[in-house]
Amino acid sequence: MEQSLVIIKPSGVQRNLIGKIIDRFQQKGLVISGLKMMKLSEELLREHYAHLVDRPFFPTLMKSMMATPVVVICLKGVDAVAVVRSMVGVTNARNAAPGTIRGDYGMSSQENIVHASDSPENGIIETNRFFKPEEIFDYTPVTISSTYSPDELNS
Repeated sequence: MEQSLVIIKPSGVQRNLIGKIIDRFQQKGLVISGLKMMKLSEELLREHYAHLVDRPFFPTLMKSMMATPVVVICLKGVDAVAVVRSMVGVTNARNAAPGTIRGDYGMSSQENIVHASDSPENGIIETNRFFKPEEIFDYTPVTISSTYSPDELNS
């Protein structure tokens, strides 16, 4: 199964959306294989957002991401990255479709509630950045047989 990292950003934490966001992923059938609350360091943010470090908005982004602890989640499922990205919606929450997490809860491009991995490769890289190996659990929920058909699980 594919994995995706989701970060419930300070904007989601401060607005008490943690439970609602987690519930949406669970109701969809994604498996939570890692979950924790943590305070992000400048070093970790510079690594995670290395592609944005030279952008003029980076200091504001860093301050925003360090405002409160965040909740990091490793989600697993068939096509997990695409499924999560679809559920999250586009980056600018004002343009996100109703029914998506950003569309339902956000109004900002930066304070957009969640981060989600953008590729299967980044799902692995990002999960390894935020979780130690012993913090990721590989298990099969009893509901898996009613979430996927057998051929989807074996492909």
